[in-house]
Parts: sequence; C-alpha cells; structure tokens
Amino acid sequence: QVQLVESGGGLAQPGGSLRLSCAASGIIRSIYAMGWYRQAPGPQRELVAYMLNNSITRYADSAKGRFTISRNNGKNMVYLQMNNLKPEDTAVYYCNARDGLGPDPAYNYWGQGTQVTVSS
Repeated sequence: QVQLVESGGGLAQPGGSLRLSCAASGIIRSIYAMGWYRQAPGPQRELVAYMLNNSITRYADSAKGRFTISRNNGKNMVYLQMNNLKPEDTAVYYCNARDGLGPDPAYNYWGQGTQVTVSS
C-alpha cells in the first residue's frame, strides 16, 4: 500500500520560513516526479513545485526565488524549503508522487495534506 506522509507545516510569521517533508512508502522503484501542490479555500489545487528523478525542477511563479524543492531519491523523500513566507502562501500543502507528467500516469498518489498558515 502506497502512502505519502507530510510533516513540517504550521504557523509562520510573514517573512519567516518553514520546511515541509514528505516520505513515500510502498513504492519500490524510483519515483519519476515528486512535488508539492497547495489548496487555499476553494476548489483549485495549484502546483507549487516538482522535481523529476533526473533533478529537473519546475516552480510556480509565486514560488520562484523563495521556495526550494529537493529530493532524496534513495529514501523516496521530497522536501520544500519555504522562505520569505507571505500571507498568500496560506494553504493546505499536498505531497504528490506520480509516474509521469501527462494526464494519465501509471500512478498518481497524494498525501493527506499539511496546513501552512502565514500570519502575524
């Protein structure tokens, strides 16, 4: 059974930092893409960043220059270092692991989400 377990969310002040971690278990081969998405109140879940197993990364414009994604492929873990946080970063952050970037990957798993709140 595949599980993605996030940790590291919480409350931060504007300008502060948080580091999210996600551990994937139950996947016995290298994960093609691991990343982070977020969802503020509302229906839309948006990409924050992802990293492929060849270290290629993609960031949302809102994350560029402030957030850094990294992976430990041997441990199937992905991290998101978030600096200079802004109130608009407040959302539930979800870890994602998938076997492709197209609309129908062989697998596409989500964590349960971790709340990030940025407020003074």
